[in-house]
Amino acid sequence: MITIQNNKLKATFSELGAELTSLINLETGKEIIWSGNTDFWGGQSPVLFPTVGALKNEQYIFEGKTYELPRHGFARRRVFDIKNSSENEVIFELKSDEESLKIYPFEFSLEIKYTLVENKLTVSYQVKNLSEKEMYFSLGAHPGFAIDTKNGLSYNDYKIAFSDDEKLEIHPLVDNLISDQTQTIELDNKTLPLFYELFSKDALVMTTMKSRELILKNKKNHHKIIFTFSNFPHFGIWAAKNADFVCLEPWQGIADLENHNQELTEKFGILKLEKNQDWKADWAVEIE
Repeated sequence: MITIQNNKLKATFSELGAELTSLINLETGKEIIWSGNTDFWGGQSPVLFPTVGALKNEQYIFEGKTYELPRHGFARRRVFDIKNSSENEVIFELKSDEESLKIYPFEFSLEIKYTLVENKLTVSYQVKNLSEKEMYFSLGAHPGFAIDTKNGLSYNDYKIAFSDDEKLEIHPLVDNLISDQTQTIELDNKTLPLFYELFSKDALVMTTMKSRELILKNKKNHHKIIFTFSNFPHFGIWAAKNADFVCLEPWQGIADLENHNQELTEKFGILKLEKNQDWKADWAVEIE
């Protein structure tokens, strides 16, 4: 486990998946990240790469050849190298190798940088195409934030405030794939109340959400987290059944559409990088 710290926050990571496993507010001692209780969901903040969500039949086609990839890709199951580290910053790197090329025929470098500044953790991604050909990929974040249901609080006391949206256009999931239909959730003064049944049909998947700042807060105290992100056009909100957490998930790309032909180059939300080109995106969480 790798730890970085300043006078406000302490963050811990696993080299497996370069996953954020703990973020502690040192002023209150409060843990911000979900515990990873496997009775509900064993993840905490997995990195989704080179695909986000499920593929149709867990397969895709590229240049006439069929490949298999698990849901959310393989990066979360790979050990990252530590490229650099200091007291308040760490950079992880994953590169293509003989094993990855069997299931994903592109040479790449994925760097993830975690930085603490005061009461904010910033997570930055950089994907580089090291192949001689065009590279196709998606990338997403999946951080789970703990919901405190002790000290007189309940899950229903929490809500998510959106900076710009009055309503959310949701793409329902059917057997982990994206439905052609959409549903609308009307927000109450740009706010989405949390309740367990909200996720009874899986994640809320959005491709047109305007907000780039979300605030998770409760109605009984002043504590909140401010979540911001850039260069991620899609977004998911999810929690496991009856679990005391919520995931705020900025994505570049989503699961396959129900009627997708499985061609990687035609997948919704897929990105194309030319040789030696790179792509960057980030998200941050500020604790108040």
